[in-house]
Amino acid sequence: MRFWLIFKILLHPLRWAQDRIDAWVMARVKRQPGPIAITRNRVYILPTRFGYFFALMLLVMLLGAMNYSNSMAFLLTFLLAGIALVCMHHTHANLVSVQLRAGNCEPVFAGETAHFELRIDNPSPTPRYSLAASWPRLEEHAVPGDVAARGSGLFMLSLPAGHRGWLEGRVFSVSTEYPLGLFHAWTWAELDMRCLVFPKPAARGGEPPAAGGHGGLASSDRSGQDEFAGLRSYRRGDTPRSIHWKSLPKLQHPMVKQFAETLEQDLWLDWSALATLEVEARLSQLTRWVLDAEAARRNYGLRLPGTLIPPGRGDAHRFACLKALALYDADAG
Repeated sequence: MRFWLIFKILLHPLRWAQDRIDAWVMARVKRQPGPIAITRNRVYILPTRFGYFFALMLLVMLLGAMNYSNSMAFLLTFLLAGIALVCMHHTHANLVSVQLRAGNCEPVFAGETAHFELRIDNPSPTPRYSLAASWPRLEEHAVPGDVAARGSGLFMLSLPAGHRGWLEGRVFSVSTEYPLGLFHAWTWAELDMRCLVFPKPAARGGEPPAAGGHGGLASSDRSGQDEFAGLRSYRRGDTPRSIHWKSLPKLQHPMVKQFAETLEQDLWLDWSALATLEVEARLSQLTRWVLDAEAARRNYGLRLPGTLIPPGRGDAHRFACLKALALYDADAG
């Protein structure tokens, strides 16, 4: 182990040093619910590659000015060095006093990409330019954006969702290289944000087995149903098109037409109906059946070990079923 560490240091000394620094910093980053106010002592700053090249150029210009005792060369060198120092101040100040808070994270299916919303608030009267948010070591993929004075900006942090359940957000960085790209300033933070990952749906094709339910005929006040079921007395609120006008002269009071419609059986999606499959395969198949039943606008219920969701339909019902599948604990069940 010690030999491998020495070899790693000799092969990539800068990367090893950066790993050590990042580990030291991240160990001190605490997970917080937000908002997180970025103070001066939380902002780190280093020259960029272009900044190091700029410093080397200034050194060459200074040596040339000293060699030829050229006052104009001295003036240009010190002017550019002063611009760099002012740039460093503005790069650092571009992050100070902003506030970070978690936004929404829409549920996804396993195998998709989760998108965590990060909101950056700017309470100061000065706009903040070219801010970027990213996970560690992915700064080059971050898309910079501006935050208006006393405004708020929305940034996205993407993370692959490999498994069902809760996907926790991790430590991320907010950085900037404004205004000239000579310096890179950044801060680390970890907000209390997570994304719900549903099981990956199975392939289409399998139909759920028939399950018990209550079907038959039910009367309805709506016109255009399956078959005529009779008349009833008019009640306030009935529409004129539902009145049986032909019976009015004979009965002397309005009657309303009733029709009967055939109600489909409630569809039960039962864990025990998939006894031949493994746990994750069962969850994937049940997820597919939930999506298909919702698309067909059928009433469906879900039976899991320790969980029973009565039949229903709609977005809220679909979410409740998928959440139960996502958080199912085989050991507890």
